[in-house]
Amino acid sequence: MKPLIIYCYDAYCGWCYGFSPVIKSLYKKYNTQFDFETISGGMIPIESTQHIGKIAPFILDAYKTVEETTGVKFGEDYLWHIKNPDLSDWQPNSEMPAIAMAIFKDIYPHNTIEFASDLQCSLYEEGRDLTDPEAYRHLLVKYDINEDEFYSKLKDPTYKEKAYYDFSLIKQLKVNGFPTAFIQLDESKLYMITRGYSSLETIEKRIKDILIENKFQ
Repeated sequence: MKPLIIYCYDAYCGWCYGFSPVIKSLYKKYNTQFDFETISGGMIPIESTQHIGKIAPFILDAYKTVEETTGVKFGEDYLWHIKNPDLSDWQPNSEMPAIAMAIFKDIYPHNTIEFASDLQCSLYEEGRDLTDPEAYRHLLVKYDINEDEFYSKLKDPTYKEKAYYDFSLIKQLKVNGFPTAFIQLDESKLYMITRGYSSLETIEKRIKDILIENKFQ
């Protein structure tokens, strides 16, 4: 089997948005050498849903650090909700984007890194509310996904179960922050390659060291 890169992320994780260019570059460079899998994190459980105003003051400072560290830019349409929380109706939670990812995995299981990035661009660049089913329509066009089929599955308990299975995997992997990524060489060998933001060069070196250590050809 090929080594497997496991990317643990959450659509509502700002640092994952900052990490998107890195994980996309890793995928583009190594997708013939490694398999890639994306697991949704459930960072904001639906039972913890609260108005954006509760976390807007924190985000107002934190997004600048993400920009300075990673080079990404947060879009004005997103930042409007952070700067004007009293006018926003956003109540973010991780459930619907995780269900959308579960649907996408069934259709394009080998391209989830790209889709995760697109979900985050939809939120953080374009200011789309990922708890609104309409936030996904433009991506259905991009990936040639049948709209009726997608929206039917979005309400299907089967795909909600798949999303929550991802959440349980995150706990089994003892992931306590996002982004986190692992490389799995076989059923018994799983190595963390990043916890939090890392550069592409740092991750490449970590992977190379792991492969050498395990004499992996």
